[in-house]
Amino acid sequence: MNVYLENLERIEFSITMCCTGRCRHCSQGDHRGCVGHIDGAKAAEVVEKVCCVYDVKSLMTFGGEPLLYPEIVCTIHRAAERAGIPRREIITNGFFSRNKERIAAVARMLAHSGVNRVLLSVDAFHQETIPVETVEIFADCLRNEGLPPEIHPAWLGSKEADNEYNSRTRELLDRFREKCYTVSAGNIIFPKGNAVKLLGEGREASDDPYEEDPRDLHSLCIDADGRTLNSNIYEADIIDIMENYKP
Repeated sequence: MNVYLENLERIEFSITMCCTGRCRHCSQGDHRGCVGHIDGAKAAEVVEKVCCVYDVKSLMTFGGEPLLYPEIVCTIHRAAERAGIPRREIITNGFFSRNKERIAAVARMLAHSGVNRVLLSVDAFHQETIPVETVEIFADCLRNEGLPPEIHPAWLGSKEADNEYNSRTRELLDRFREKCYTVSAGNIIFPKGNAVKLLGEGREASDDPYEEDPRDLHSLCIDADGRTLNSNIYEADIIDIMENYKP
């Protein structure tokens, strides 16, 4: 086992860089012009192989907007369930279709795929371009399938900070609390990507607080184009990539 990966316990897949939102706080910058997605079968193979070697405790799918490709998301989560990964999460903005039948169908797909935690992004930033009414329909469909989402906001400065964005976020969260949805602690926006250009207020870009020590990785993060650990799952076997990884 590679010494740099001996504490690995999580797998993360970026499904696509395409996104339905145009959020001014996005750390990944402008998603316009993004195309493509990860290959579901290849991703499922990665899950199977990694879990034969490591005790993986959680898996997450995200984007961009992952539910632009729900079949791929479900393929990955079914593989995670088969492999015995106990925590199987997705984070989504909930806006992938305006068609109510399609929204209900995707909620049903997720519930039957093994996903057991849905983090639904709702806040002032997402709702500048994403209709909250459609997101609410999706939330209700998930709950009807026995998979109620956890509302996951982004805060500017801190959860307690008094500013126009946080005030709007609190109003939106009250809307979901009234329907008895759970609200997570959310995350604090850090200055990177769009957040520097549109919310920076003179602040310089900073390191990603979610970025791990490359000499002690706890998460295997795979990009939508297959890149991971200075290599690519389409060019080499994932176990070989992990064995040969050096920071």
